[in-house]
Amino acid sequence: MSANPEVSTPAACDGVDERLPTGRLATLGLQHVMVMYAGAVAVPLIIGAALGLSKEQIAFLINADLLCCGLITIIQARGLGMFGIKLPVMMGVSFAAVSPMIAIGLDPQLGLPGIFGATILAGIFSILIAPVFSRLMGLFPPVVTGIIITVIGVTLMRVGLNWIGGGAPTITDPATGMSIPNPDYGSLENLGIALMVLTVILLITKFARGFLANVAVLIGLLVGFFVSLAMGRITFEGLDQTSWFAVVTPFHFGVPTFSWALLGAAAVLSLIMVVIMVESLGMFLALGSICGRPTDREALVRGLRTDGLGTLVGGIMNTFPHSSFSQNVGLVSVTGVRSRWVCVMGGAFLIMLGLFPKMAFIVASIPNYVLGGAGIVMFGMVAATGIKILMSANLNRNPYNPYIVAISLGFGMIPLVAEHLLDKMPPALAPLLHSGILLAAVSAILLNLFFNGMEKYADQGHTVESTAATQARKQAAAQKATEDSGNHLASQNG
Repeated sequence: MSANPEVSTPAACDGVDERLPTGRLATLGLQHVMVMYAGAVAVPLIIGAALGLSKEQIAFLINADLLCCGLITIIQARGLGMFGIKLPVMMGVSFAAVSPMIAIGLDPQLGLPGIFGATILAGIFSILIAPVFSRLMGLFPPVVTGIIITVIGVTLMRVGLNWIGGGAPTITDPATGMSIPNPDYGSLENLGIALMVLTVILLITKFARGFLANVAVLIGLLVGFFVSLAMGRITFEGLDQTSWFAVVTPFHFGVPTFSWALLGAAAVLSLIMVVIMVESLGMFLALGSICGRPTDREALVRGLRTDGLGTLVGGIMNTFPHSSFSQNVGLVSVTGVRSRWVCVMGGAFLIMLGLFPKMAFIVASIPNYVLGGAGIVMFGMVAATGIKILMSANLNRNPYNPYIVAISLGFGMIPLVAEHLLDKMPPALAPLLHSGILLAAVSAILLNLFFNGMEKYADQGHTVESTAATQARKQAAAQKATEDSGNHLASQNG
């Protein structure tokens, strides 16, 4: 019988079900939170700044974000009925939907309630499609997913560059209501601090190792924040009036109302959720290999279904589409700690952070130009991920794939470089036609079907594995074989 009741030995030897001592569990859970915290709060900051929300409103979005991230993380890692893959997974708000959500929020017919209504519908769609999703993988070979992820990164880069400048190039004159140039946009102070944040991140990435390297973005943001605070460029006016504790209430910004525009917005976010599920599928397979617990079809469906549940609950609780965070998979690989209960503890920490508005208010005070220095890294890495996927898309051997890439990227750039090109199309189509991500995705899917047809992903009823997952599985098997060989030799020598 174990002397410590808090430590249990799992039936399997993979360590996924191992319950660690409370102190170690809390430390490792907090480490997971620190790795994903910057990414978790970035989306509400982006949306809030783009829609011109007040600090108080942005703080509420951050609280709702953290609370939902924590709740869905616990469900994903612990499991709840038909939800949860029961692996060490941290959940967060996805960057992929940022650009379409900004377009939806700026639409006077929709606004913030429209974003949340479209998020709810996209979550329902994701839950329903999860069981059959693996049968649709043929629509998303590397040439298609690579294009979509690249366009997501490039689209977000415009947001990051405007952040560096200090916000939008134009602002509304409170006296006249007219749009005027932003006098602070592109100031030397803004550019200098953004460059300093970027430099800190690069130095830590270059010279630090382990956990410190994993939180390079967070450290860069903190350095920029405190430098701006020392320069007197940050004020906490209104912090005294913010309560220490608050409960996030559903539909805080209003209940969404049905309209055709809302359905169009939901179609955009549903397509984004398909892309998110493609990414999550590969991540789950790789994580199962790292943990020594290969994921079968049933487990994959539970994990993908939880992405949809997080999105559904997020829309109700005033936040955005959710996905499984890949940076935390890297942390599992680096630390070798495979226990899913570490992520359950991380989810509990996120819930606690979501219940303290003062902390969220301080986070909401981070200036745009500070975020910009980190945004270049975060958004650029999204584009780099897409490019890496495209490198495996047989561009040299397949004569058609370069055409797919060229034309789809061209469609994806329309809202960025020719934003008024499609203004004369029916207004109901605006959320669709003004999303470069959607234009690129539809173009890539149709062109790939035209040139290459439906790619086969037969798995004989078992697991569908990506190339990355297969490599990870082989590495894990090789490592286990080495360990077994060493143990065998040791027993012989003994």
